[in-house]
Amino acid sequence: MTIHSVFGAILIGLVIGALGRLVLPGKQPIPIWLTILVGIVAAFLGTALARGMGIPIDTPGVDWGELLVQVIVAALGVGLLSMAFGGGTFRRPTGGRPMFGRRSRLTRRW
Repeated sequence: MTIHSVFGAILIGLVIGALGRLVLPGKQPIPIWLTILVGIVAAFLGTALARGMGIPIDTPGVDWGELLVQVIVAALGVGLLSMAFGGGTFRRPTGGRPMFGRRSRLTRRW
């Protein structure tokens, strides 16, 4: 593997990871280096999945089907890591308050 292919993988990983992050709503609490790593892994896995599904990956120009599969894999990876890092997109909608339990006397409605 040459230095050009390493920089190419990092650049493609950055783009795929950023696109995967943009697909998810809300803010994800994972660092940028982890987004790049998810993007690099998603680029390799997405290419393998696209090839396995019969999507052409050796066409001249941009392979839109392969790119779509890579972005979906990156979005799944970013989503799973967001849950592991403490919420982010999948945070509880109550704003940190307990979902169940007693209300105080002042907020109780009669």
